[in-house]
Order: sequence, then structure tokens, then C-alpha cells
Amino acid sequence: MKILTIIGARPQIIKAAALSRAINKHFSSSIQEVIVHTGQHYDTNMSQVFFDELGIPAPNYNLEVGSASHGEQTAQMISGIEKILQIEKPDYIILYGDTNSTLAGAIAASKIHIPIVHIEAGLRSFNKSMPEEVNRILCDHVSTFLFTPTKTGYQNLLNEGFKENLGVFTPDNPGIFHCGDVMYDNSLFFADIVEEKTSILSDLDVLNNQFILATIHRDHNTDNPLHLESIFEAIVDIALEKNIQVVLPLHPRTKKKMESLPMELREQLNGNANILIIPPVSFIEMIALEKNAQLIITDSGGVQKEAYYFHKPCVILRPETEWVEIIEAGTGILAGAEKEKIINAVKLLLNKSLAFPSIYGDGKAAEFICQKLLDNQKIQS
Repeated sequence: MKILTIIGARPQIIKAAALSRAINKHFSSSIQEVIVHTGQHYDTNMSQVFFDELGIPAPNYNLEVGSASHGEQTAQMISGIEKILQIEKPDYIILYGDTNSTLAGAIAASKIHIPIVHIEAGLRSFNKSMPEEVNRILCDHVSTFLFTPTKTGYQNLLNEGFKENLGVFTPDNPGIFHCGDVMYDNSLFFADIVEEKTSILSDLDVLNNQFILATIHRDHNTDNPLHLESIFEAIVDIALEKNIQVVLPLHPRTKKKMESLPMELREQLNGNANILIIPPVSFIEMIALEKNAQLIITDSGGVQKEAYYFHKPCVILRPETEWVEIIEAGTGILAGAEKEKIINAVKLLLNKSLAFPSIYGDGKAAEFICQKLLDNQKIQS
């Protein structure tokens, strides 16, 4: 069986590692994987380092689309992916998450009748002003296999008219499965070896459970000057009031937008010894920071989950989240970009006893996915 994996953004590269690892370990004689990198994330620190450190095979193709408007970027990817699909003729195309690369792969494959496998299906923020929400919904509704990481995601699909089907799965008879989270597969695999692979904690001179990790990259925060200013004001106040170090790996988009912050705020950020603004980090480094942080502040969906994996409270810089289980468990708080809400959420979570029930599977989601695809091939043949 030949599968063609589409990756483009940093989180997709990481997720793909779990599937590639499962294929190499358990299915190397029955599954051939072709990897296509769209080039959506093209910065070396945001892309190539992940291939090197996670042991992902080098991409067979790189479309090198780079940065552009949503429409232009997606159009270039659709054209490039379609040509590769016609050359490779895979049995399935594998799509992850909710990026423009995901949408482009879904459009290209559905038009020429290549069965689509959507990993991280069923997630909903119920906010269609988010490009990611539109991408994930459209991809789900043209997919043949939909693998959801959570029970909530599975129920979302049932609510939208999907059925618990049997037999041979096709676009008109799609299969929906609650398989657990491939990112949880990765976190379990790498958590035990991060201390051997990175010295980032000692390099930054931060101590276990004595710092806050923060990440900001969503365009509704970075591209809104009021939101960005409010978030950074909150970070300054938290670092001062709590006298705690805040480690902030800086996304290229955020770095660029910070130049428009008020001069006084920039001076407060740069002049505060407790605020450590650093370049983007590798996946292994990020795992080390997440595993050892006291609390995490983020607008990233992936980082929200990783906070939960490592039993860390999380302040979410968004008004809603597709990972509703984190909110329901009481381990995360939605603060949006409001300064006072962010500060109050940090205070509450740092002084609250938290429980982290198991909700993301058994760490074998990638193996489950591979087996389901092979089973479908056997039935068809």
C-alpha cells in the first residue's frame, strides 16, 4: 500500500513522525510512504530541524510555496499536490490538522478521487472566523477515513451527520474512528530521552518547575496590535508580580509584529531579567521546556495538549478551543487576549489542586491508523 503524506507547518512535521515511526517499526513490509513538504513553514528553525531531530525521512518532494496570502498560498499548493498525486498514484493521501496545506491536499485529492485520510478529524472551535476551523470542516467532509483524537471530536462528527459505518470505506461511506492522539504517541516516546538530547534548561539557567513557558503565534493575536500589547503587558506583570521567569520562544511572525509595540513596553520586555525571549526551539527542546515548566501560557492548540500530557496548568490565549476536554478537566482556562483575565488565570491555576484524567489514548494511535488502512485494502482486494 502506498500512502502520500502532506506536511507543511511545524506541528504537522511532528505529527508525521509518529506515523513514520509506526510504519518503520511495524509495517515496513506493507506500507510505502511518500512525503510531500509544501514549504508552508520554510524557516530552518521552524522546519528542517524537526526532520533532523525526529528521524523523519527526508521529503520526496518540496513545493517551496513560502509565505503568501491564504488564497495564493493554497492555490499554489493545490496545483503542486495535484501534479504529484498524478505521478505517484497513492492508495491514500494523509492529511493532518487544519492548515492551508491540509485544505490544499483535500481539494487536490478529492477532485481526482484519491481517498483522503484526515488525522485530527472532528475537532471544532465553533468559530468560523478562524481559518483553521474552515479548513478542518472542509477536509472532514471530503475524507474517506476520519481519525479523531478525542471522544468529543467523534461526537462532533456524529452531530454533523457522519455514521458509524461498516464495510469498505469510501468518500460516500466514510469511516470515523476515535483512535487517540498521534501527538501523545510522540510525547510519550520522546519524554524519556529529552534530558539526553538537549541542555536547554541549563543553557537558559532555568530550574525545574520554577518558570512559566509562553508561546504566541495565532494571527488573531499577532496581527491585532491591541491583543498583542495586552498579552505582553500581562507577561510583564506576571514576571514582576510573581518574580518568576517567563521563557518565550519567539515565532517569526510574533517577532516581526513586536516591532510595532509601544516603545515603553518593548523596553520593559527587553529590560526584565525574568523574561527570556529566545529563538524558536526544536521539538525536543520544546518537550523539555513543557515537561519542566510550572505553567504554560499559549494560543497553540498543540501546546495546550502537550501541557495536559505533562500535567501542567495552561492559560489559553484564545476565546475558545477545540480541545474542550482541557477546559472541562479544569486544567486550562480560556483568557483570550485580555490582560486581567490572563493574570487572574495564572493566579488561579498556580493555587489550585489539579487532576489530569487520561483522555488522549494509549500512545498507539499511529499503529491503529496504519492497521485500519491496511484492513480496508484487504477488504477491497
